[in-house]
Amino acid sequence: MKQKELTSRLLHIVGEEGVVLNPADQEPYVNDWLGKAHGRTVAVVRPRNTTEVAAVMRLCHQTHTPVVPQGGNTGMSGGATPDMSGAQVVLSLNRMKRIHDVDPINNTLTADAGVILADIQQAARHVDRYFPLSLGAEGSCTIGGNLATNAGGTGVLRYGNTRDLTLGLEVVLPDGRVWNGLRALRKDNTGYDLKDLFIGSEGSLGIITGVVLKLFAAPAGRVTAWVGAQNLTNIVALLNRLQADCGPRLSAFEMMSAPSLALVTQQLPGHASPLDKTYPYYALIELADTNMSGVQDMLQAGLAVAIEDALIDDCVVAMSEAQSISMWKLREGISMAQVKAGKAVKHDIALPISSLARFAAEADQAVQDDFPGLPIINFGHIGDGNLHYNVLLPLDVAYEDYAKKTADLNKRIHDLVTQFNGSISAEHGVGTLRRDELRRYKSSVEMDLMIAIKRTLDPNQLMNPGKLL
Repeated sequence: MKQKELTSRLLHIVGEEGVVLNPADQEPYVNDWLGKAHGRTVAVVRPRNTTEVAAVMRLCHQTHTPVVPQGGNTGMSGGATPDMSGAQVVLSLNRMKRIHDVDPINNTLTADAGVILADIQQAARHVDRYFPLSLGAEGSCTIGGNLATNAGGTGVLRYGNTRDLTLGLEVVLPDGRVWNGLRALRKDNTGYDLKDLFIGSEGSLGIITGVVLKLFAAPAGRVTAWVGAQNLTNIVALLNRLQADCGPRLSAFEMMSAPSLALVTQQLPGHASPLDKTYPYYALIELADTNMSGVQDMLQAGLAVAIEDALIDDCVVAMSEAQSISMWKLREGISMAQVKAGKAVKHDIALPISSLARFAAEADQAVQDDFPGLPIINFGHIGDGNLHYNVLLPLDVAYEDYAKKTADLNKRIHDLVTQFNGSISAEHGVGTLRRDELRRYKSSVEMDLMIAIKRTLDPNQLMNPGKLL
């Protein structure tokens, strides 16, 4: 089918407001927000509902037109960017913004996949409930994109990944059929759990159009603390101790190295360390509960004992919401500080928590041996074993040197991750960024199984081609 006829039929399905044909207007959809992935598209299609998504998919299936699903386009791995062929359709869900139901008795929320994460959080708050998925892009990322990448964030320690927060899905398959699995059930043993095939599949098997999410009792408050320690081993030991002492009240445990904190305070005006002295490692700790009676005393007592036992050197507990927000801004500001500092080779990795300190020590040594003098920015969600282990490159590095250093560093770090039985993608997904590495680090059995699933659900290879597999 010729391009003109294809776009005419797309216009018939979704209307003029639902199709973007002008290349200038397509720019936000064909480039990722990091400025690293770029592409071209025959059309950006913006359906309003599942019926329109299904009609678009039937047309693309009939015409063998590849489709790139897209949510908020805030991904970190190039998973929502079309290639340069100009033959792929970008299917954006950013008009599907309805929250269909919020049930405070069943503790569930049913929504379209295009709803912004922050809007879901707000809808839960309106009925005195809490949706715990939280990450830096929550003001612009969509719940569908979160599902497609099985997003993590700062609440995984207590509540789990997006997969753990999901009860049901609605999915449009590559041939346009609709699977309605929007069941608000916590128990359903009537066959395979199909939703888990699509969560984390990065749009390679179908298009998630709707979701049923779990809600939780809203915390009555929070207590936040900032601690400094001499090494990562002690930070991990503190995590282990607080998990035993505080139980499920421990809702966040974030770590950053001294260079990470220094980068934030240097690059972002108005940010300052809560502690007077500098320490090799820091942790941001948060406790929350539906009844806050005694929670602050519990944390203060635990940190006092940790100082006595020389696990940590210093700490400060936030005495106001403003202080708590300031602490979180230091952690959340690392990504922007890195952007301002220039190019970096980034690694979103997961490791057993018991191996974090040994991995960091060996990785630091490997980087300094092979690339002496390059700053290491090590931070992450240590409570669930997720490190963002990044290496800053000089501002004036040439593109050829940057490309070579990236390849060499990635191999060195990811080989080490594999030795520790870790993962080369903890929460950002594979996309195009890690696609070629996947075959190196996944077993042949795992690859065969994933390819078999892909061929069964998408035999024409139309869904997000070139991504993940």
